[in-house]
Amino acid sequence: MLRLALPVVVAELGWTAMATVDTLMVGRLSPEAIGAVSLGSGIFLGVTMFGMGLLLGLDTLISQAFGAGKLEDCHRSLLHGIYAALALAVPLTGILLLVIGGLPGFGINPDVLELTIPYLRPVTWSLLPLLLYSASRRFLQATGHVTMVMVVLVTANLVNVVTNWGLIFGHWGFPELGVVGAGWATFASRTFMAITLLGAIVFYEWRERRGLFQTPLGLEWTRMRRLFSLGLPAACQITLEMGLFSVATVLAGRLDAASLAAHQIALSVAATTFMVPLGVSSAAAVLVGHAVGARDRDGVARGGWMSIALGVGFMFMAMLTLFLFPRQIIGLFTTDPAVLSVGVSLLYVAAFFQLFDGLQVVTTGALRGIGETRTPMVVALIGYWVLGLPTGYVLCFTLGYGVSGLWVGMLVGLFVVGVVLLGVWMRRLRRWLP
Repeated sequence: MLRLALPVVVAELGWTAMATVDTLMVGRLSPEAIGAVSLGSGIFLGVTMFGMGLLLGLDTLISQAFGAGKLEDCHRSLLHGIYAALALAVPLTGILLLVIGGLPGFGINPDVLELTIPYLRPVTWSLLPLLLYSASRRFLQATGHVTMVMVVLVTANLVNVVTNWGLIFGHWGFPELGVVGAGWATFASRTFMAITLLGAIVFYEWRERRGLFQTPLGLEWTRMRRLFSLGLPAACQITLEMGLFSVATVLAGRLDAASLAAHQIALSVAATTFMVPLGVSSAAAVLVGHAVGARDRDGVARGGWMSIALGVGFMFMAMLTLFLFPRQIIGLFTTDPAVLSVGVSLLYVAAFFQLFDGLQVVTTGALRGIGETRTPMVVALIGYWVLGLPTGYVLCFTLGYGVSGLWVGMLVGLFVVGVVLLGVWMRRLRRWLP
């Protein structure tokens, strides 16, 4: 599991490092610039994660087929994942363009809004490369080529840093674009990721002669329906979770610039720690899927429980770190006294939800490995949107606790989802044990 999980964890950390680097680099401009990147990234991911979530069905299809030794089946699923990515890009890009046009009506701080819209425009065009990257990555992970995924994410971060430095501040002959430059750097790095991973698949298949180039190109509606039947609940679940943070960011945008900047910084920190259990979750889906395909009942249990133990164990250490060193962590991003004060209070709340955030995401991965994606969707709907977000809204705006109230609401949602999904895993696991 560690051989599979560690490269995926590094890849996930590389993914969130892009957003963190963007925040660090635009933080040299102003608190409004931090808020604009926060708001723009939240809106983009709130829409895009639905498409990436649909492709999570490939985890189940490819890992179970690979575990059963059906390589042709793996290739057919990859091809349909690419078809799905191309089909999803058009409506999702349209939705983003409509959202950009409607942002002035959301009551967002005018100084932040003035920077958010220009930042979002170039980021929107990175949607198709991101979907192609996601389909390619799921195939490589499920078939054991996880190291390439890690290498590509690390390299893409270098592309992002160099492009940010040139376009944000006008170095090396580039125009000084400020926040807009960060948007174009994001587009460049995501395009690099998609092209490189697709190229890696072609290289591996040519070298190992596993039959990819003999795969029929025709569309199989049965396979596409199976992909969507698995991916749609997963997409809804991840959209509900990302939507919770996106809506919280939009609501934070109605507060002062310092609160929004502190929200973005704390969110970047929480997202960084979350990447470790998210990587373990991907490993759990693959390992459990392999065991299901091989009809290895003990392997299903071992893969799931070891993943849960590793993910929660790491988040316990993250909880201690955030609780003990909040001011030092926020100080890495800003020296603004108002942002520091609010950010420290948010990290205290974030420390408490680390365990439950790790628990819910790793358990979701284990459940996805056995093909269970509908129940996590329902649990996420109730936990995040029926309980978490309304609680946060009341605490923030009705009771006057500000952005800290929003974060307490997110804590409530994550606690409920994590505990309930653990119970679902234990119940479903009994069906696989002798």
